[in-house]
Amino acid sequence: MAGSESWPVAPAFEGGHQAAPAKGMGMTDQRRDDPLTLWQADAAEVTTGLAAVDRRAFLMRSAVTGAAAVLAGCTAPAPQETASNPTPPPTPKATGSQVSSDLAVKKQTKGPVMTTLDEFYKVGPGPSSSHTIGPMRITYDFYQRCTKLPADQLAKATALKVHLFGSLSATGQGHGTERAALAGIVGKEPATVEPAFLDSLASNPDQSFDVKLGDTTFKTSLKDIVYDAPKGDFPHPNTMTCKLMAGDQVLLEQEYYSVGGGFIEWKGYEPPKKGQPKYPYATMKELLAHAETNKLSVAQVVMANEVAVSGKSEAEVSAFVHKIHTAMVNIVKAGLAAPPATLPGPIKLKTKAGDVYKRAMEDRYERQRGVGVVAAYALAGSEENARGHLVVTAPTGGSAGVLPAIVHALGEGGRQLPDDKIRDGFLAAAAVGYLCKHNATLSGAEGGCQAEIGVASAMGAAFLAQAHDQSPQVVANAAESSLQHHLGMTCDPVAGFVQVPCIERCAFGAVKAWTGYMIASNEIPSNRRVDFDTTVDAMALTAREMNAKYKETSEGGLAVSLVLC
Repeated sequence: MAGSESWPVAPAFEGGHQAAPAKGMGMTDQRRDDPLTLWQADAAEVTTGLAAVDRRAFLMRSAVTGAAAVLAGCTAPAPQETASNPTPPPTPKATGSQVSSDLAVKKQTKGPVMTTLDEFYKVGPGPSSSHTIGPMRITYDFYQRCTKLPADQLAKATALKVHLFGSLSATGQGHGTERAALAGIVGKEPATVEPAFLDSLASNPDQSFDVKLGDTTFKTSLKDIVYDAPKGDFPHPNTMTCKLMAGDQVLLEQEYYSVGGGFIEWKGYEPPKKGQPKYPYATMKELLAHAETNKLSVAQVVMANEVAVSGKSEAEVSAFVHKIHTAMVNIVKAGLAAPPATLPGPIKLKTKAGDVYKRAMEDRYERQRGVGVVAAYALAGSEENARGHLVVTAPTGGSAGVLPAIVHALGEGGRQLPDDKIRDGFLAAAAVGYLCKHNATLSGAEGGCQAEIGVASAMGAAFLAQAHDQSPQVVANAAESSLQHHLGMTCDPVAGFVQVPCIERCAFGAVKAWTGYMIASNEIPSNRRVDFDTTVDAMALTAREMNAKYKETSEGGLAVSLVLC
């Protein structure tokens, strides 16, 4: 069974460099010293003890519980009373954060999945794919549109103005949205922008930059990024407008939407023309049917479709995945090597990825090492995101610590799996992310944190199952298990910063991904009662019925409960 080798074996990490594996933790001794194997042994002892409990002891405990209820003045309802007289659920209230059915992100749910890897795994600055990467892509796109205007119009240009609405306005300052938007205006792209440039905008917000359009040059600054109405009837919770001005006259205006995961649209958007997938699917059920009929793995189905839809060769697809793999590993290493510090913003949150890792590697915590190492890797990636450094959307910036933790734990940071297994894991994880985007959402502003950390955890579980050569059904079951146990998770960032609860949630998401894989790889696959598609439908339903206060507005939950001093 796979459970006996389910946790990574991590090399020691000292001074920001990988050292030799700790004594007793080498790959050849993995079955004997694997932290999870030790944990499972403890669990077996507990199970044996439970089996020894007889019926009399159970009845005695029940009697004591009932007596305690009477003494406390409470009466526990009989089971049949609870079942026959359920409390009616409250009527869902309109959230005010629904997404227009006119947007392509909704229209595309009517056909097969057409998303490609380079659209899905995007490199860009943290801390948010929807509030940082998306707005930067939007303003860069608008700048490119402006350059194509006739010379006589460009000669009149005096300014560029950006207005942020909805969630972008409500929490944008904590996400650095205005800095990202300005970076796009001055020609910076998410994948290549220097984090130092964005940091300089925070430390020196009054600086201005030249914008050159044709023969015309004018100044732009953060004052040209306007935090507009946080509430209103917008096509998407993350709506923004860009305008090229000639004094008070508008030369060019475009309305945009940052729809989650770094994906963007605009008013009148039409998706680019693509090839048709070799194995079209819109649900996990359809994907599994292709796999079974053609004797393929999930990764092989995704690879075949990637080649057909994108027009790239398998070698080109593999090369792209390798670049993303390298980027994720570097992100984790950077986070672990960073000295303890206080993250920017009013929360004054201390970083701890390096400390958690060092503690996990101590001999006295050997039984906890598997959990500790994976958590440390996730914290490292998420803290890099909070610093505004480059991350990979998988599927979002807020969840950018989850998949890198799994990737590093299976690669040089632990299990040492070969690159082809890591590549297959990325492909299977993408399929899970595609389906969640296709049939629900990846946007915290639309669906709460279940759409970010929940999807990332499901992707991580699928990655683990595929990388360990599990069957397609186990891949699906692992993803379902991890996603199911994030349903209903709210997005309530304290002070609008992607720090609390976001950073630690990445650690929990990574550990729960491993838990989902462990369960799925040790159960009888056909016995799973809840399938992946049902859970995605539940996430979509929960997103629609969730109160808008819990959708990246910082108006509920921890955002209002935690008092900052």
